[in-house]
Amino acid sequence: MKVAYNEKELLKGLAQNDKTAIETIYKQNYNMVQSLIINNNGLADDAKDIFQEALIVLYEKVTAGNFELNCQIKTYLYSVSRRLWLKRLQQTNRYSSDLVHTDQVVAVEEDLEEHQKKDDEFEMMHQALATLGEPCKSLLEAFYLQKRNMQDIASDFGYTNADNAKTQKYKCLMRLKKTFFAKYNKGDL
Repeated sequence: MKVAYNEKELLKGLAQNDKTAIETIYKQNYNMVQSLIINNNGLADDAKDIFQEALIVLYEKVTAGNFELNCQIKTYLYSVSRRLWLKRLQQTNRYSSDLVHTDQVVAVEEDLEEHQKKDDEFEMMHQALATLGEPCKSLLEAFYLQKRNMQDIASDFGYTNADNAKTQKYKCLMRLKKTFFAKYNKGDL
């Protein structure tokens, strides 16, 4: 319930032009929108524009007085940003298919649910990775997040060769999967 209270306070602060509330909303949500835009034929400047437009949409809804948010702020901003970006792609002819009615293409309820589910899964994966311990955590991050090759990882982590590092990575990955699915099946967050 504390999350919902914080969200309501943020919306109230946004409606009152509270600088701290606006900065908090920005910090908590901008990276998500930036990833959406950059991963879909956009640039960092496009992401800034789209996020500002989405924030203005939220601001206008909140200040209208009769707005009731039925999801998290990040889910709402993601959905609005996605719609705005699809429209922009259509206008600039960068969208590959015929996009006549954006509302028909983007099923908002499904999009929101899918985004929330992915967020929950990423959070569970983050928690599982945090409980993994060293050197597994660093080894998996080096390979999967930093995209480093096994030869470099072997020398940095002190393995005799890339095959030994690969074997250790496999064992660490199995531990991570076991931890993640134990949390996933229990529904822990």
